[in-house]
Amino acid sequence: MVATAPGPPVDRQEGVGALPEWSLADLYPGPQFPDLDADLARAGEAAAALRERYQGRLSELDGVGLGKAVAEYEDLTETLHKALSYAQLRFAANVSDPETGRYFQTVQERVNMISSEALFFTLEINRIDDDVLAGQLEHVNAAHYAPWIRDLRVFRPHQLDAQIEKLFHEKSVTGRLAWVRLFEESVAGLRFRVNGSQLTISEILDLLSDRDADVRRGAAKAMGSVLEEHIRLFALITNTLAKDKETEDQWRGYPRPISARNLANQVEDEVVDAMVETIKGAYAELAHRYYLLKARWLDVDRLEYWDRNAPLPDDQDRRFTWDEARDLVLRSFAGFSPQMADIAARFFEERWIDAPPRPGKESGAFSHPTVPSVHPYILLNFHGRPRDVMTLAHELGHGVHQVLAAEQGPLMADTPLTLAETSSVFGEMLTFHTMLDGENDPTRRRNLLAAKVEDMLNTVVRQIAFHDFEQRIHEERPGGELSADRLSELWLSVQRDSLGPAFRFDEEYRYYWAYIPHFVHTPFYVYAYAFGDCLVNSLYDVFEKGHPEFQTKYLNMLRAGGTLRHKDLLRPFGLDAGDPAFWRRGLNVITGMIDELEADH
Repeated sequence: MVATAPGPPVDRQEGVGALPEWSLADLYPGPQFPDLDADLARAGEAAAALRERYQGRLSELDGVGLGKAVAEYEDLTETLHKALSYAQLRFAANVSDPETGRYFQTVQERVNMISSEALFFTLEINRIDDDVLAGQLEHVNAAHYAPWIRDLRVFRPHQLDAQIEKLFHEKSVTGRLAWVRLFEESVAGLRFRVNGSQLTISEILDLLSDRDADVRRGAAKAMGSVLEEHIRLFALITNTLAKDKETEDQWRGYPRPISARNLANQVEDEVVDAMVETIKGAYAELAHRYYLLKARWLDVDRLEYWDRNAPLPDDQDRRFTWDEARDLVLRSFAGFSPQMADIAARFFEERWIDAPPRPGKESGAFSHPTVPSVHPYILLNFHGRPRDVMTLAHELGHGVHQVLAAEQGPLMADTPLTLAETSSVFGEMLTFHTMLDGENDPTRRRNLLAAKVEDMLNTVVRQIAFHDFEQRIHEERPGGELSADRLSELWLSVQRDSLGPAFRFDEEYRYYWAYIPHFVHTPFYVYAYAFGDCLVNSLYDVFEKGHPEFQTKYLNMLRAGGTLRHKDLLRPFGLDAGDPAFWRRGLNVITGMIDELEADH
């Protein structure tokens, strides 16, 4: 896709109105222009100069000199991330196009080569003696970057010899990243035959929420059949990436497969363990109880697996136009904070969103922060369902967070996944309450409440089940390659445990693990969704009880980017994620909603 100048929405999907395609011109005018090449050429020169000036000398600098050196490294980082972001976004918009894939790979290789020249920089910061660094950080120039240096140095025990680090870095583009690209292109290329039509992954997933059970069944069977046809490929990708991670973890001395992710998320192992165990212990009172209730609503003894996201019988299956979805989300944000709504509005006004489902487009949704000197971009596949409205609110929550955190600069704007998912889930919560508060009809209110419970179960229970599946893969992989059958057995096991006795799982459902991108893109990402949902439930509870200056504190939390840890960020609200009761408080919000639905039934 070639970036164009801002203009009116250009795509129209039946029933939802005009849908916008993004303009990437704020990054670069297009791949055929020389701007990106010129930036990478300058970055190559800057990386060489950085190496010449500072390699072997960082520990000898005073605070002024270290601050200046990090500022130069930060400028280089922004240039590289800008180029890579542009290539990534073009690829996500048209994964199936060979030329777009070739362009992405070429940019990725060039960025990898240039960043390899500057790899020494972070390695040497981690080798500076603690006392020497403390002296350097006494000066304001260096102290500005203290949070980044702090987060960098938590990886010190796992840092390897410089030559080994360089090898790992340079081979990543033909190793792990190549397998990720293979997965993305393979999923984007899948076609599912339903009633004579060839559907994409986004379209087939949308049919699993259709009000017609026969439509859901046909889509589910077609999806399982196609995944089975390609299961050897997806099993190979999964095994290869799991072995690659095992090898690197062994070299670095990580005690557990999840340890590296927890360090990157700036969250302690025991905090994650407490959350996971609390949620798994609540499966029965959450998912098992709700889905038995849903089975009664649907008047069946047991739900088929394709009924998980089925509308309730008296649900009107409302479809939202794009304009309606936009107005609802912006109104919800404005009711909480006008500043939040003003930031979100820019995504619509300045074409920072790509919404139409298209063949070859990446499935799912994301908000890509790009670089602080530009702005984030949002990708989603909008079909007009209420769940798509929530996805829009989710990604705009990310987007607002990324805009606010940008003031921290390229090195410190990035937020750990656990806190990043807090802002997105909070955006959903605001939108849900706007919808609920505006509905007076008891049946429609019940349906809204049920839909929110299902979204929360998908975010909490389902993601922890994903986490459990991922854990089991990485625990078993050292014993040898896992067969596609074994992977599918693990998948069915965690699904039965989490969803409970209300469901019947047909044979083809065993292959549904294969299309989920998080296992491939970012190992152990998925628990961040549950972390964010429980955290938001606790935060929203504090908000509803009239906590003083909540909005100001919340926006300051987002503005902090990666400069503060979760304990520091939550302290102004009187919350502590290290306390197991914190997670119970978040789950109580969900159980309370289920209690209300049971009483209504």
